[in-house]
Amino acid sequence: MEDGSGNGRPPATAAAWNFEPNGALLGLTALSVRGVLGRVKAGMAAGGGGDGGGGGGRAVIPMGHGDPSVFPCFRTTADAVDAVAAALRSGEHNSYSSCVGLEPARRSIARYLSRDLPYELSADDVYLTSGCAQAIEIICSVLARPGANILCPRPGYLFHEARAVFNGMEVRYFDLLPESGWEVDLDGVQELADKNTVAMVIINPGNPCGNVYTSEHLAKANEVYAHLTFGQNKFVPIGVFGSVAPVLTLGSISKRWVVPGWRLGWIVTSDPNGVFQRTKVVESIQSYLDISADPATFIQGAIPQLIENTKEEFFEKIVDVLRQTADICWEKLKGISCITCPSKPEGSMFVMVKLDLSCLQGIKDDMDFCCQLAKEELVILLPGCAVGYKNWLRITFAIEPSSLEDGIDRLKSFCSRHSKPKVHRSLET
Repeated sequence: MEDGSGNGRPPATAAAWNFEPNGALLGLTALSVRGVLGRVKAGMAAGGGGDGGGGGGRAVIPMGHGDPSVFPCFRTTADAVDAVAAALRSGEHNSYSSCVGLEPARRSIARYLSRDLPYELSADDVYLTSGCAQAIEIICSVLARPGANILCPRPGYLFHEARAVFNGMEVRYFDLLPESGWEVDLDGVQELADKNTVAMVIINPGNPCGNVYTSEHLAKANEVYAHLTFGQNKFVPIGVFGSVAPVLTLGSISKRWVVPGWRLGWIVTSDPNGVFQRTKVVESIQSYLDISADPATFIQGAIPQLIENTKEEFFEKIVDVLRQTADICWEKLKGISCITCPSKPEGSMFVMVKLDLSCLQGIKDDMDFCCQLAKEELVILLPGCAVGYKNWLRITFAIEPSSLEDGIDRLKSFCSRHSKPKVHRSLET
């Protein structure tokens, strides 16, 4: 394009290009875990910390994200790798997939999820997506209409808000109660819900809180972390209550098989009464999938063998490691005076802890705390503001046990170094 002068140079002003940013997109990075962690890591000095901490060539300890796959103790099973390799080598999965996903994969996932339900799912109840993030994107688009609102947990994954806001929906937050094991504030939900409420988000086991809901609590009130439980409460899928209210279950292979990079997720309709069919929610999901990208066909092709061949021992090993690291986290955090952990994690890979800024000096808030910690100790935590809980921290314990111990020891050293000096008063006589 020429500027009209015949010299071939581009127009001098931005307006001349006729571009304007999509206002709905600007600022959404602030609602993403990736965006917040990027800000936390930005201040880390290359090769080590400073300001009194001293990196000393130490390794960075990532306790802020939910991807344990880089650690040997969380490596996926060889059965899953073999399933993908066989699917790829077969030469049968190099073509486009159908928009809803390959039927054998959907049938396998339906059987797999039906084990925990009082009724049988079919392949027609399953829609494959590029990870759970795309599943959230699709559902927020499908449910959006003028004036609609969606109820989300606080603390919670702000990706739901980002997608809802992008689609013009209002987000209303109900509280999770730390003093009650992060159960849902049911009275608060009743006050928030109205005739324009189209959905309520339930995450069980909890991210970021590490809680596991009882069946009784779910009966009154996204299951990526399904079965990653190691406390007294056993996992109960919300789909069990599909006959009471229609349920959309969003899940993926990313956490249970520890392969988030494989990007295979699903939307499942648990709806024995056919509400989603009559209201054309199912038709809308299919329409969205018609114009969106599919998960890789060879990953879809691997799903039946991946599910069938994975031995229970693999899942038991992963849960045992998580139980061990959850215990380490719970016990070692007790020794840090400016941090309070309201309850021991019983599931998922995370725990929320409260930050007491009154006993620290030179720390403005949770974001400042995490940025300085990363710079001085090379330990990455997620500030609570990223999950809607200012001046709290989300700690990931799904890392190597020795790295977790080292990370919490560094966290303790940082807190000690920044603690306010105690005031000593003497009695005058």
